[in-house]
Amino acid sequence: MATLNDVSLRQLQYVVAVADTLGFHKAAARCHVSQPTLSAQVQQLESVLGVRIFERDRRRVLVTSAGVDIVARARRVLLEADDLLAVAARLHDPFAGTLRIGIIPTVAPYLLPEVMPKVGAKYPKLSLLFREEKTADIVRELAEGTLDAGLLALEADVGECAHADIATDPFVAALPKGHPLARKQRLDVADLEGENVLLLEEGHCFRDQALALCNRVKATETPFRATSLATLAQMVSSGAGITLLPSIAVPVENRRGQLEVRPFTKPVPGRTISLVWRPSSPLANVFTAIAKTLRQAA
Repeated sequence: MATLNDVSLRQLQYVVAVADTLGFHKAAARCHVSQPTLSAQVQQLESVLGVRIFERDRRRVLVTSAGVDIVARARRVLLEADDLLAVAARLHDPFAGTLRIGIIPTVAPYLLPEVMPKVGAKYPKLSLLFREEKTADIVRELAEGTLDAGLLALEADVGECAHADIATDPFVAALPKGHPLARKQRLDVADLEGENVLLLEEGHCFRDQALALCNRVKATETPFRATSLATLAQMVSSGAGITLLPSIAVPVENRRGQLEVRPFTKPVPGRTISLVWRPSSPLANVFTAIAKTLRQAA
């Protein structure tokens, strides 16, 4: 029977890399080892466990049904090992080192330039590495341990993440110049009925919220799908339709005054921008403090 002495963290890293890349050559490159070395270690682990983790031939690599469970458990072991190292490193100075934070594209260009100078001044020894990702990818990478935290909208499906709120972000209507709705100072959500509304492409949580609002009032979604809020703003200014924008984006996307922007009457649709992290993370106190600084800066 296999014991802990027969299994190494390095072998588990190799197994996870192969499962992620579905290729031994790619996994070896990712782990910075030769392919023969990686293959031998994976085969040794399979022999020790008595389980075939991968099916492989010259064309492809597949995770076996038994291997799916092994890979999932390997991820958890590696995640706990990373947390152990993080705890040890931060016993000396919890606000030193590097944190990897995912941030959704409908927040990143509008929030980061405003808050990062203050965060940097508050925590000069802390390096925050931000990466733009969609919500589902941030939640997945948090679970896998490739991200430490995420900045996203709490109204999306974030699973069982712990969180601290940063700011509320009301939605506004963005209209082309001369649009009939621009005659009103504030809009009811019902005013959108029958309007052609431009939305982001699939995968953005902001799209999901806007689409739900449109469906509720029987607005019509146009066939066009934008990749960014900047594209939405440009399409509206050309007269292709109207759209919803988060308030945080308005100073940037309407800096030339090309849009008519109208707030909504209560209850105002919107989102809650939050910092989220794994409930088991040993850095919860650090994230809570960072969230407080972000909230003050925002």
